[in-house]
Amino acid sequence: MTDIKQNVIHPITLAPGAIAQLKRIMGEQNIPEGHGLRVGVKGGGCSGFSYVLGFDKKKEKDDTFEIDGITVYMDKAHAIYLLGIEIDWVEGLNNRGFSFNNPNAKESCGCGTSFSA
Repeated sequence: MTDIKQNVIHPITLAPGAIAQLKRIMGEQNIPEGHGLRVGVKGGGCSGFSYVLGFDKKKEKDDTFEIDGITVYMDKAHAIYLLGIEIDWVEGLNNRGFSFNNPNAKESCGCGTSFSA
């Protein structure tokens, strides 16, 4: 029996550009079986919190869901900071990487990787 939540509204959104890049990274880096995309926050950054985005094993306090074939892990305690966030991939002249559009952020830093709540 699995605890992956499917066909439900997810607390986060992965835009098509982010999904494509994540699948490319998963293929290139041979992410081990049982690992999923960890989305979270940690203290730090110039605005108070910074985003966590990487591949990891499931932990005891994680919610698990699947978005377009990508298993996502998020610590239940982080939902208050991440509910409704959209993660996308930006490729421009001045910026290349994942972007975070967080409706819970009161302020964001200039680089877009840290925020205050």
